[in-house]
Amino acid sequence: MKQLLLVLSLFSFMALSADTTVVDQEIEFLITSVEQSGCSFHRNGDNHSAERAADHLRLKLRRGKKYADSAEHFIDRLASKSSWTGKAYYLECEPGKLIEVSPWMNEKLASYRQQQANQK
Repeated sequence: MKQLLLVLSLFSFMALSADTTVVDQEIEFLITSVEQSGCSFHRNGDNHSAERAADHLRLKLRRGKKYADSAEHFIDRLASKSSWTGKAYYLECEPGKLIEVSPWMNEKLASYRQQQANQK
């Protein structure tokens, strides 16, 4: 009986690890998408480079990992607005055209998932 419980526990842990790996990959894809976008990142009234934005998002992820148990939660809880002011984050990919980060990331995530599904 103990052996059965051990085996079941091991399989449960492996399943959770696999899910976490997918979530981590999706979140890293989103952060890298910001980093490589060439867009400026508008946060709390200040503009930042795409690289600095990615650094900021990775810092928020390190500090708030428990709130990012899915890529959607990462977007909603950490990546799309300031935890201090509650103000939305924006990307400026074309001069004068601001795009909210949340829908931009959700679109990127959907495309990424579709690409992953097509590779299987």
